[in-house]
Amino acid sequence: MKKKWINKHEVTGMKAIPIWIFVLLLSLVFSAPTYAFQDMGEQDVSYASYKGEVVDSETNKPLIFATLTVSGSNISTVTNTEGAFLLKVPTDMESTSVEVSFLGYRSKTVPLSTLKTEDNTISLDVLVTELPEVNVTVPKDAVTLVKETLRRKGENYVNDPSVMTAFYRETIKRRRRNVSLSEAVVSIFKTPYTSPRRDAVQMYKSRKSTDYSKLDTLVLKLQGGPFNALYVDVMKYPEYIFGEESIDNYNFRFDRSTRINDRLIYVISFNQREDVLEPLYRGELYIDVQNKVLTSAIYSLNITDRDLASRLFVRKKPWNARVYPEEVAYRVDYREKNGKWYYGYSNAVLEFKIDWDKKLFNSIYSMTCEMAVTDWEQNPELSEPRFRDRLKSTMILSDEASGFSDPDFWGEYNIIEPEKSIESAIRKIQRQLRKQG
Repeated sequence: MKKKWINKHEVTGMKAIPIWIFVLLLSLVFSAPTYAFQDMGEQDVSYASYKGEVVDSETNKPLIFATLTVSGSNISTVTNTEGAFLLKVPTDMESTSVEVSFLGYRSKTVPLSTLKTEDNTISLDVLVTELPEVNVTVPKDAVTLVKETLRRKGENYVNDPSVMTAFYRETIKRRRRNVSLSEAVVSIFKTPYTSPRRDAVQMYKSRKSTDYSKLDTLVLKLQGGPFNALYVDVMKYPEYIFGEESIDNYNFRFDRSTRINDRLIYVISFNQREDVLEPLYRGELYIDVQNKVLTSAIYSLNITDRDLASRLFVRKKPWNARVYPEEVAYRVDYREKNGKWYYGYSNAVLEFKIDWDKKLFNSIYSMTCEMAVTDWEQNPELSEPRFRDRLKSTMILSDEASGFSDPDFWGEYNIIEPEKSIESAIRKIQRQLRKQG
């Protein structure tokens, strides 16, 4: 069998999801930071906040990335990696309910009137493994199902222009300690899934903090901002993973089955073919087999060739350091309303190691970015931000944002509840601000 070789010095035709990092030596004396924030004004709408967690009803295990959606609206949020959520709802909608869903669990509808301001626990039941008999024509091979799902995106996904409100967060950790945190509320001007036009992004609010004392005299920056998460939308941007020329470089196979409520979901595992040496992806696709809809995708990049992986992601570094990705992983979840699906949540995780010349120990860092759509509306007039107001895909959020402020900074906007470690970092920053004041 003839192998598909690539030139390791000139990677031709490869399209990795464009996440880039900068590793810069600190050679400047940093002055005391000024804490301000970008703000375009609050909307005069009163709202109620609900905090809590979503857990497995039997084990009490937190359910990560569970979706909470206010019934009859496009308002939603997701739980964080500790299963915690924060949901903000306009007070004129308090008589409605919230729908809570998680893959492989039975969804639950909870009246908002039964929820407290804090310490709510919502338990979901695991769906039984027995699947009901359904009249579904399943392709004989997994690759046919994947290709058909990609072909039917125009009929299965929201194909009208829309404007989505989304919350974006990116963090940098040195081992387990947060050293940099940036957050933003953005507007995504989403183009139809069948359109070749790319989505436009406009920033509404943002804030950041970086503790350089924990960075080993390094400044680490993540280029791309919200685009790092947006381009994980496989159905909108298949060229980064399943392009017309690259999809046949994978092996697909049926794995197991699960459900979303009573929908039969097939799990398709994929991996690059052994004769393909170009680093591609491996992971799982969750496909509604009856409607041929991709509901979720979880995948990671093959980084066996560390030098090549480094050139894909590292834009700039010190001459005496070698930077190698240890993990590059992605996730995207879609949501459904009135029979149509749309982008709801995505994340990307990049873990890398820095080896220094003439140093005994290396440094381990992880970069995580995630974005959740918290509201959306149709955009029939195709309105878009002015060119000068659009974020560029080369932007660095930690350069654009300007500091942390009071706890009510986000106002009525739904955000992803911070993890305990992030909350601790924020409280530390706020204590420092009070001392400075």
